[in-house]
Amino acid sequence: MTNALDRARGALTGLALGDALGMPTQDLARDVILADYGDIRELRDAGPHQLIAAGLSAGTITDDTEQAVLLADILIDAGGTIDPHRFAEALLSWEQRMIAAGSLDLLGPSTKRALSRLQAGEDPTVTGTRGATNGAAMRVTPVGIAFAPDSRTSLLDAVHASALVTHNTSIGLAAATAVAGAVSAGIDGADVREAVLFGADLADEAESRAPWIDGARIGPRVRWAVELLQGALPADATRLCIDLIGTSVAAQESVVAALALAAGSLDPWSALGVAASVGGDTDTIGAIAGAVLGAGWGMQAWPTDAVALVTSVNTLDLTSRASALLTLRDTGSAA
Repeated sequence: MTNALDRARGALTGLALGDALGMPTQDLARDVILADYGDIRELRDAGPHQLIAAGLSAGTITDDTEQAVLLADILIDAGGTIDPHRFAEALLSWEQRMIAAGSLDLLGPSTKRALSRLQAGEDPTVTGTRGATNGAAMRVTPVGIAFAPDSRTSLLDAVHASALVTHNTSIGLAAATAVAGAVSAGIDGADVREAVLFGADLADEAESRAPWIDGARIGPRVRWAVELLQGALPADATRLCIDLIGTSVAAQESVVAALALAAGSLDPWSALGVAASVGGDTDTIGAIAGAVLGAGWGMQAWPTDAVALVTSVNTLDLTSRASALLTLRDTGSAA
């Protein structure tokens, strides 16, 4: 039996688990992953060809979870609002900590470019008008927890605020909205496929809120990919993600792949294993798929030993954050 808190915990935990599963394989080709690890079925140390996360131990999270936690804390501290300047400062401070620690897991291309423009004095409403990658989508899960699907306008406003500085484009915003909508519907009790399709419909509505940028639309691609992967076994799902959907940082590829894997017929842990094994932006694909699956299934989706390892390795307190985000949702403070 799942309740809203269990689903919210499941979403944040699934995000961290998918991220950690994809940590050792991120930015690698499928054949390199097979040679170093085989298909990923458990949390693994970074292998010999992993340069971005070199030397990291099994269960370590990356920027996907860390930026989502930053966004969650801003939402909680501000009672459900997101100040773009404060969020930008938090992202820049996070990157400086990563640089000081010797990490190569830094801000993505769209985010880095946008924050450089913001530091140069540009208005935050224009700094993100070239961002069409997956950065806003990978961190948006807390918004889906804090805002209910029946508060549609407030949900759309909050997603836009979270994406504004870095991914204020029709594609970047639609991708973030698709993820937040799927998480939000899952928290309310929708099954995962239904939640993903709700997110796709919400993405259609969101894209007109941001400046248009060329590229395939998110909503139609999500609906197509959900049908493509429906009933697919792990090997077939892997092949289809690589050959047809794509796994790059482009939002039309990695975000769509993550949502389609979540909505498919695989059990949650197997779906995250595929996400970690396909190559490309595996940590982000895993993080998004894990968030949506966790929102739909709750904590029962996740192996207790894997949860314990990720929680201890990263000293994560996801339960208190899930509870605080739900308080915003339940009291209407986020509206």
